[in-house]
Amino acid sequence: MKKLIFATHNSHKLREIQELLSSFYQVIGLHELGFDEDIPETADTLEGNAAIKAEYVYDKLGIDCFSDDTGLEIEALQGAPGVYSARFAGENCTFADNVNKVLHLLQGIANRKACFRSVICLIMDDKRYFFEGKVEGKIIEMQRGTDGFGYDPVFLPDDYTETFAEMPLEEKNRISHRGIATQKLIAFLHEIR
Repeated sequence: MKKLIFATHNSHKLREIQELLSSFYQVIGLHELGFDEDIPETADTLEGNAAIKAEYVYDKLGIDCFSDDTGLEIEALQGAPGVYSARFAGENCTFADNVNKVLHLLQGIANRKACFRSVICLIMDDKRYFFEGKVEGKIIEMQRGTDGFGYDPVFLPDDYTETFAEMPLEEKNRISHRGIATQKLIAFLHEIR
């Protein structure tokens, strides 16, 4: 089976992507390669950060790879945390710190509309390709569920009664922002085979 490098240190993201691509590719994360360097995410867009990470790994290892960047965009917070979603509560914060900050900022606010957006950057044969996925929903007032990661316990996708953290991984992958972007990546990889 052909190998594809996913330029991430995030084991949760790696598991989701491996689940989606396992029939077609052996997806390998950076830890498995012994690549433990911290990759700076200095762009002010999801596209920019996805490209930075993929280019960094591609330049260092010379291997086709892809990366993603994901943001939670909350309407009442003018699109925040957005590109800063992973570090919304500060450097070295936890998933819980970020969720608590969002819930605190939304206290007493009726408009809880939000969307998750993921952008994947694939570098193959020195060419860059981008794939985007987006899911609309809202931020609920209390955390529900123990699966998933990040903001999953407070994100309720439109037309669903379960948060991402309450859904089985297979269902989340079918409708999520990362799942949609990855399906576009899979379609592209099939096309060029």
